[in-house]
Amino acid sequence: MDFKALTTARYSVRKFSAEPVTKAELETILEAGRVAPTAANRQPQRVLVLTEEEGLKKLDQCTNCRFGAPVALIVFYDSGAAWTRPFDGERSGWVDASIITDHMMLQAADLGLGSTWVMHFDPAKVTELFGVPQNLVPVAVLPIGHPAGDAEPSDRHAQRLDGAETIFYNRL
Repeated sequence: MDFKALTTARYSVRKFSAEPVTKAELETILEAGRVAPTAANRQPQRVLVLTEEEGLKKLDQCTNCRFGAPVALIVFYDSGAAWTRPFDGERSGWVDASIITDHMMLQAADLGLGSTWVMHFDPAKVTELFGVPQNLVPVAVLPIGHPAGDAEPSDRHAQRLDGAETIFYNRL
């Protein structure tokens, strides 16, 4: 599938089958995140991979948005490793972690797997239950798996603003 078709067809899967994600598939997804660009190539991303029931049950205490996926990734950034923009002190961690998450999400889709970007989680609970060091900031949860046979995009999936409302040439 070409990139445009992939990005158009990919949707947030909210119902997964019990079919496992293979180790090779998972490693391919993680590699897509590892090679994603980050500000000043600082690579502040940290990814917690949850494949065992104990970790997945802990995650279920932090969010109701795992949707039965057999794998979940929690994407963090290391606040001490993120690049800082000198003009205003803005840190790149959120952006870097988001780029990593997007790359992994698209790689999963390219492999025929489903995912959904979850920001609806309790970061304090994630930090507590998983013993996360204070310098790591949780940004996203990415459930991954094979879509259930009856999984389908939300009715809002294809709704997009017209480009004239979001794209501006040379001035706003």
